[in-house]
Amino acid sequence: MNTLILLLVAFLPDPPPEPGKHTIRLTVDDRPRSYLMHIPTSYDAAQPTPVVLAFHGTSMNPKTMAAFSGLSDKAEEAGFIVVYPKGTGPNEVRLEFNAGDSPVQPEDNRPDDVKFTASLLDDLATRVNVDPKRVFATGMSNGGSMCYRLAALLPERFAAIAPVSGTMPVDVSRPTRPMPILHFHGTDDPVVRYGGPDTESAEFDRVLSVDDTVRLWVDVNKCPLDSVVVDLPDRVDDGTTVKQSTWGPGREKAEVILYAIEGGGHTWPGYDTMLKKLLGRSTHDISANDLIWEFFLRHPQP
Repeated sequence: MNTLILLLVAFLPDPPPEPGKHTIRLTVDDRPRSYLMHIPTSYDAAQPTPVVLAFHGTSMNPKTMAAFSGLSDKAEEAGFIVVYPKGTGPNEVRLEFNAGDSPVQPEDNRPDDVKFTASLLDDLATRVNVDPKRVFATGMSNGGSMCYRLAALLPERFAAIAPVSGTMPVDVSRPTRPMPILHFHGTDDPVVRYGGPDTESAEFDRVLSVDDTVRLWVDVNKCPLDSVVVDLPDRVDDGTTVKQSTWGPGREKAEVILYAIEGGGHTWPGYDTMLKKLLGRSTHDISANDLIWEFFLRHPQP
């Protein structure tokens, strides 16, 4: 009898995870990897749930990305699962993703972070009820560039992306499928320059300018070349103003939207940073989290 009970228990499905934060570990290409998952209190295991992957920037980690962006609060409000993938590096602070935004050295042994993301999504689907039509990606800086890499190399797994202060890597193959794009960038960004790397940093920062990134995706999505430009209300006296430019919709209703933040730095719109002297101003005229979620709601996978 005891043996029968043990066999029955062994084949019972795992109970659904509780709401809150969970650190999940997995192995990809013999490397230990992990991600931080935040499940909202409204999560219903019987209902397919949208998922937002949020990629941290260089010298960040999942916990600091959660604090920097406030996305876990938005997940609670809106009812989606937010996942913070963890990059790799020499220690717990100096982490990054292999986004193709920096030159590869012969001695490099960088992980395949596109494969890691695919493995993460496969693993996630065994733990929570994922809506496969509503899997999205956002990211900060190097994490934003990682979003563009995924849109080019793993487009079948994502419905839309929303990079913040991270542009298209030079060393990524031209995308072949349309992807709805929402991009935020400060014109005074001291880290990922709006106009692209200068002559001194071009060797190390292998990314396009904001304008070239937008033009590339307008072409890929087959959007009209003329944009609709709106100067948004200057709601807060914080030294910034915001201009919204919209292209499209194009193929498969994909559009490209750029929020250019005049006077903005390397920051997450709507959230202050303790590193203002280093990273610059953060606008409070808009909320990236609100706009990102509204954009994602409009763009499930066709």
